[in-house]
Amino acid sequence: MRRSQQAITLLFCLALPMASFGAAETATAKTTPIFIESQDGFEVYLKAAIFKKELPVAIVTDSQNATFILKSAPVVSKEESGAGKIARCAFAYCAGINGTQTVSVELVNPSTTSVVWAYSVKKAGASNYQSSAEAVAKHLKDYLEDAAKREAKNK
Repeated sequence: MRRSQQAITLLFCLALPMASFGAAETATAKTTPIFIESQDGFEVYLKAAIFKKELPVAIVTDSQNATFILKSAPVVSKEESGAGKIARCAFAYCAGINGTQTVSVELVNPSTTSVVWAYSVKKAGASNYQSSAEAVAKHLKDYLEDAAKREAKNK
């Protein structure tokens, strides 16, 4: 009797992750497939931010399977010079002494090649990739949710 209980427990423990995995796959099937173009490693930060902000997208690894392509311009980091830091702080305004980082992205419909959404962000700190990517993800999520509402309203 005890052995059968262990077997049932083991089967339950093995089946639970599979059921959860199947549910995750089903949820992903209802999302918009999006391909993120490579951009010197910034695409990894974008992917992480998309997962963190729980965007209604499925990141695909083949652009042929994507409804949209997210393209990023090169990330521009500007370090503040030593003299610039001193000048800023001398006037009691030390914000931005660590430089800035700017990145721009655009969401493209590959079938029409039209840009459907674009965003640019400038963050304090010359190497603030995560914060920049999260800002992009937040605004992309807002766009996608608004687009879904518009589409539902038009049906």
